[in-house]
Amino acid sequence: MRSVFRPASAFSGLSRSAVILGLVSLLADISSEMIYPILPLFLTQTLHAPAAVVGLIEGVAVGASTAIGGISGWISDRLGRRKPVAFAGYLLTAVTRPMIAAAQVWPVVLGARFAERFGKGIRTAPRDALLAESTAEQYRGRAFGFERAMDSAGAVVGPLIALALVGWAGVGARTIFLISGIPATLAALLILTVRERGDAVRDVPDTVKFSLAGATREYKRLLLVTGVFGLANSANSFLILRSEQLGLDRKWTILAYALYNAVASLASMPAGAASDRFGRRNVLMVGFGIYAASYAGLGAASAGWMVWPLFALYGLFPALTDGVGKALAVDTAGKAGRATAIGIYSMVMGLTQIAASYIGGVLWDKVDSRATFYFGAALAAAAIVLLVTLLPSRRAVPD
Repeated sequence: MRSVFRPASAFSGLSRSAVILGLVSLLADISSEMIYPILPLFLTQTLHAPAAVVGLIEGVAVGASTAIGGISGWISDRLGRRKPVAFAGYLLTAVTRPMIAAAQVWPVVLGARFAERFGKGIRTAPRDALLAESTAEQYRGRAFGFERAMDSAGAVVGPLIALALVGWAGVGARTIFLISGIPATLAALLILTVRERGDAVRDVPDTVKFSLAGATREYKRLLLVTGVFGLANSANSFLILRSEQLGLDRKWTILAYALYNAVASLASMPAGAASDRFGRRNVLMVGFGIYAASYAGLGAASAGWMVWPLFALYGLFPALTDGVGKALAVDTAGKAGRATAIGIYSMVMGLTQIAASYIGGVLWDKVDSRATFYFGAALAAAAIVLLVTLLPSRRAVPD
C-alpha cells in the first residue's frame, strides 16, 4: 500500500502512478489536438463535405464520449479492474488515426471520430478512479489538478506541432493524422505501467448497479449543480467565432486559444491543491464565477484586442473546475463505485454541454452572438447560487 502512495521525488504529494497518468493524458491530448485545427479544412476542402457535416461530426463525437462514460465506469467497478478498461479506450483512439488518414469520403471520418471519442468515453472514468485510488486522500485535489494540467499542456503542444508541420515543413493533412497516432499509441502503452491496487474496489458490493444507489445526498446535489452549469457551458468553438467576429486574425485567434490552454495547464495543479486546503466547493464557486465574468466580457467586447485578456481569464475556469469537480465526485460518492460515480458525473456534464452548444447556436443565429454569452453568464451565476445553497463549504467525505 505504501509503495502505491509514495510521493514521486519531483512532484510532492503525487504518487508514481499519478505522475504516469498525467503523462498519459499529455500524450493523448497532444494526439487529439494535433488533428483538431486541421480536420475541418480536411473535411471541407479535401473531402468536399458541407459545413453542416463538420458540426454533425463534432456533435456525434461529443455524444459518443459522454454516453459511454458512466457505463464504462460501472463495468470497471464490476470487473474490479481499472487498467484493462482504460487501456481499451486509449487503444481504440490510436487505431482511428490511420482510418482518418485513409478516408476518401466524409462518412469514414464520421465513423472514425465516433470511435475515437467512444474510446475517450471508455477510458476516462476508470482512469480517474485509478488516479483516485493511487493517491492519498489529502493529495487528491492536487493529483486531479496535475492530470488536468498535463491534459491542458497537450492542448497547447498539439496545435503548435500541427501548425509547425503545416506551415514550416509543408506536411499534408493525411501525414499529420498518421503522425498523431504515435503519441496516442504511446499513451495506450504507458498506462499499462501504472500500478493498480488489488483492493481498489474492496468497498464496492458485487451487486453494484449502474445507478445512484449508495451515493450520498451531497453527490446527488452535485449532479444537479453540474447539470445547471452544464447548460451554460457551450462549446469553445463559439469563442473562436466571437474572436473572428471581433476582428482578430485567424492565426492570432489560434494563438489566443493556445494562451487559454496554457493558462489552464499552469493553474490546474495549484487549483487542485487549493481545493485540498480550502474546500472543493469554494474553488468550484470561484471557477464558475470566472466563467460568468469571461462570458459576460466576451458578450460586451467591442474590439479584437479584448480577446487576449478574456481568453487568459477564461483559462482559469477549467483549471478551477475540471479536476476539482471530479475530486468532489469521488469525495461524495459514498458507497457507490468510484468509477461509476465519476462516469455518471461526466455524463451529466457532457450531455448538458451538448444541449448548451445547441442552445448557444440557436441564440447566435436567431437573436445575436452576444446572447449566447450573456445566456451562459446568467446560468453560471445561477449555478453559483445553487452551489452555495446545496453543498457544504467544508471538504469532507460523508459517511
